[in-house]
Amino acid sequence: MLSNGTHTHLSRRDFVTSLTAGIASLAALPVLGEPAAKRLDRLGFIAGIVSRELKQDWQGGLKKAVAYGFSEMETGRFYGKSAPDFLRFCGQIGLNVIGGGGLSLSASPDKLWPKLDDLKALNAKYAVVYWPWLVSGPFTLSDCQRSAELINKMGEQCKHRGLALCWHNHDKEFIPMEAGLPFEYLMTHTDPALVKCEMDLYWVAKGGVDPLVMLQKYSDRYTILHVKDLAPGTDQGFVCPGSGIIDFKTLFAEAHRQGIRHYMVEQDNVVDGLGCLLSSGQYLHRLRF
Repeated sequence: MLSNGTHTHLSRRDFVTSLTAGIASLAALPVLGEPAAKRLDRLGFIAGIVSRELKQDWQGGLKKAVAYGFSEMETGRFYGKSAPDFLRFCGQIGLNVIGGGGLSLSASPDKLWPKLDDLKALNAKYAVVYWPWLVSGPFTLSDCQRSAELINKMGEQCKHRGLALCWHNHDKEFIPMEAGLPFEYLMTHTDPALVKCEMDLYWVAKGGVDPLVMLQKYSDRYTILHVKDLAPGTDQGFVCPGSGIIDFKTLFAEAHRQGIRHYMVEQDNVVDGLGCLLSSGQYLHRLRF
């Protein structure tokens, strides 16, 4: 009955269409007792993926990144005239700097402090050492011992400046040395109160290890994940998330369960950084786990 009291008549076709739509709507609902599918509630990128574009037009480049669904950024420097001006612009477009690098394990304190000051000026929470080694690798037990010692000291210095230190892995940490894997050595010989890990999912997989195993084994040590994909076949090069063979659905489900909330799209030597952010944003925002 219509609101004015008159009657309406549904044709058989209209009735079947309406019924089908209703059934489809019910099917889309989660089954009682089953948790609803989750999605990433925030997505970030590392500035290096769009370094060429930011050099040309940093404001326009950042606006596009936000339009593609990104709200977090990893960078060790500001763009424009000053850090306050840069942060003001980021606030206007809805972009937060969560951390950045530029740290060297061999840096003396007088060289490290200015880098930490730069990160503090950006309101960053995390300082990242992207190469936590004094040598090029493969690594020996002695290399691991020295790195762990220096990472712990750097973690203390970061804590004094109100920052949390993260170290970033590559694939060489998964080449066995005389006492196991260098990755596991650093995880077990660095202080959890001072040092976290920014796991790069691609490099773990490239190193021949399942990232899920490492996530689960050290479930309290990660704060940020670097997200890039592994190309199929023998090349195993970098590709944008969603274009390769890494099972992000399973990895994100575990990461979310652990409380990891920072997912940074990153890729080295990308030709079209903004294009990669566009396709990555579309894929990752659709992903349910």
